[in-house]
Amino acid sequence: MKIVISLLLIIMSYLYGSIPFALVIGKLFYNTDVRNQGSGNLGGTNAGRVLGKKAGISVILLDASKCCISILIAKTISHYMGINQDIIYLCAFACVIGHCYPIFAQFKGGKAVSVAIGYTLVTNIYAFFVAIVIFLITLKISKYVSLSSILASLAILIVSPFIGYPMIGIITNICIVMLLIYKHKENIKRIKSKTESQITWM
Repeated sequence: MKIVISLLLIIMSYLYGSIPFALVIGKLFYNTDVRNQGSGNLGGTNAGRVLGKKAGISVILLDASKCCISILIAKTISHYMGINQDIIYLCAFACVIGHCYPIFAQFKGGKAVSVAIGYTLVTNIYAFFVAIVIFLITLKISKYVSLSSILASLAILIVSPFIGYPMIGIITNICIVMLLIYKHKENIKRIKSKTESQITWM
């Protein structure tokens, strides 16, 4: 029974992660498919670029909530069912995969940044603050959102063994960061060729 419930929690996390909030907000409130404009990415950055700041912030917050809600549900149910609490890390990774490869949007989703932020916020507040600080410093210096996201995620990997993550948490961090970097492969190429878009407001 515990195995069945664990599998259901993982599937639920994937499905919730698969909700393409950028697509939903774009079509519902702006009659716009963000996949056809800007970078075509179903994330907060592209939503903000195509639909405006308000929409972009909304998408970022909703995407960040994916891991938060998935983990909280998994934590609550596993506690009452006597399931090992490590299940929250499997659910978190399933949620991230859902965000990047959503079944509700032809498996073409975001780049894992917002959901990763939500993941660190719920699993380890120290990791969250490390990521935010590195992100903002890199963004201030480089003006590249993509580079800032990559370096912030790598910073979490470096500090993970020292801030209380269990082994399964560290392994989950590695998997999430590897996926995040992979999803940014085109951004990395553009950074190298100096054709990547830079922000102008910071």
